[in-house]
Amino acid sequence: MEESSDLYDVYETDIHPVWTDHQHESLDDPESVECLRRKIKYYFMNPCEKYHARGRKPWKLILQIIKIAIITIQLVSFGLSNQMVVRFREENLMTFKHLFLKDYVDGSMDTYAVYRQAEVYDHIDYVIEQFGLLHNNTVGNHEYEKNDGKFTPLSMCQDFYRNGTLYPGNETFEIDAHVDTECIKVYPMHWRRSRENLPHFELHFKRMLSVRIEFVLKAINLQTVRHRELPDCYDFKVIITFDNQAHSGRIKIDLENDVEINECRDWKVTGASARNIFLTVLFDCLIIVTCIISFCLCTRSILNGIQLQFEYTLSCRTHSDKEVPWSDRFEFVNGWYILIIVSDMLTIIGSILKIEIQTKLLTSYDVCSIFLGTGTMFVWIGVIRYMGYFRKYNTLILTLRAAFPNVIRFICCAGIIYLSYCFCGWIVLGPYHEKFRTLNTVSECLFSLINGDDMFPTFKNMKQKSSLVWIFSRVYLYTFVSLFIYMILSLFITLITDTYDTIKQQQESGIPTTELQRFLSVCEDLPKSGVYRLDSKSNTCFFNCCVNRCRKNEEGLTSEA
Repeated sequence: MEESSDLYDVYETDIHPVWTDHQHESLDDPESVECLRRKIKYYFMNPCEKYHARGRKPWKLILQIIKIAIITIQLVSFGLSNQMVVRFREENLMTFKHLFLKDYVDGSMDTYAVYRQAEVYDHIDYVIEQFGLLHNNTVGNHEYEKNDGKFTPLSMCQDFYRNGTLYPGNETFEIDAHVDTECIKVYPMHWRRSRENLPHFELHFKRMLSVRIEFVLKAINLQTVRHRELPDCYDFKVIITFDNQAHSGRIKIDLENDVEINECRDWKVTGASARNIFLTVLFDCLIIVTCIISFCLCTRSILNGIQLQFEYTLSCRTHSDKEVPWSDRFEFVNGWYILIIVSDMLTIIGSILKIEIQTKLLTSYDVCSIFLGTGTMFVWIGVIRYMGYFRKYNTLILTLRAAFPNVIRFICCAGIIYLSYCFCGWIVLGPYHEKFRTLNTVSECLFSLINGDDMFPTFKNMKQKSSLVWIFSRVYLYTFVSLFIYMILSLFITLITDTYDTIKQQQESGIPTTELQRFLSVCEDLPKSGVYRLDSKSNTCFFNCCVNRCRKNEEGLTSEA
């Protein structure tokens, strides 16, 4: 297997070695410097080389492989369970729209609105009527909510300005900006039409901001029985909103629901064996323990690297009176270990949330999905570390690491130009193009243009109400596409390729490029030479040698005195 890093490669060249200063420095105390050199070289070895050097088994590598397997199994299991929950929620939302929205058609939610006062009353009456006839209409297992043996009523609230007189013809108005709320309640067994329910309930259309209709329905997700999981009981809080905040003569109607998942109070399943929940929880606990062990091992490796960095810095100050550059110091901090530590923390938190969801103590599937998904993503990204043990793959990894600072600087400069186009397009083209109505949609549209997507519709859908704005839109879009696709993206690709060529030339030339590489290149001991086994018996050889050297100096001073 190839070495994982160029830091400890043995360079062979006919050129006078530029790191011979370290050889002269080692003459002062060759034992301590050579001991430190082997310790650092051993630190940068890959697991197989460490096994040949000291016979130490690659426990971290084995643990990471096991962790990847069990975390992936956990994620797939949680994803399948979450998929049933999402499907049940989405299908119930669609059911509620067809049950409670008059003349609703799939896909028409964006244009679903009313324009006449009579239509507003008709739609409100339709919602109340369908709520009262739920048992006769629904094909699902929906039921009204009960509190203390009584059905929970439907609540209808109207928000409107406290006082106001509007005279658009005279271009005069008087308005009190305080918002009042008026509500009525309708019980499912005693429902009547809105005008019959309360004679004094009237919609103040000119002052009305919105009308909200809220009620709670219960249901049981029976599809989990096929997967040997106990069904959950759902509380759907249905909210129907008649939005009139724009006062444009168009009242938009929207329906949404908030879901609360609870454990059913009493249940009995026959004909199918329920999956033992304790086995699933035990598996999640195994993952938590595995991640804790991985966290401890990686943290120990980082601390050993920091300690080794201090020893190397002290050695340079003691023998050559030189300061170690920060680039060499950061070589001792393994970024892959930090990534694994972060993934372990996310997986531990996600697994705890998953256990609480399975025991019905928590229902936040979204939060758990974020932690488990991100943790699994980082775990699989960490696999790239082991691919870096092969030289060809290591070249790509070194290229990404070397180009990262320049890429960040480049993105900052390009981002400023990108934001300038976003603000300009939003304020100028927003009133004339649907994709430029908000900053979010502007950013999405421009990002699609950079990738060559949706170009023709973006040009075509520009309204030609204003010739000046239409001409400006052409100049705006053509300059943006030309600047980002032909210039900025080309410079970005050139930045990566130049870094790749530089790394490749450095590896082919075999000449050390950093002080740390020059320091390690003096050591030509192979992992199978056996010298590393001797060093393992004295991990503090560097400090011991420094103490011995100080004692010798004190003895010399005493003899001179």
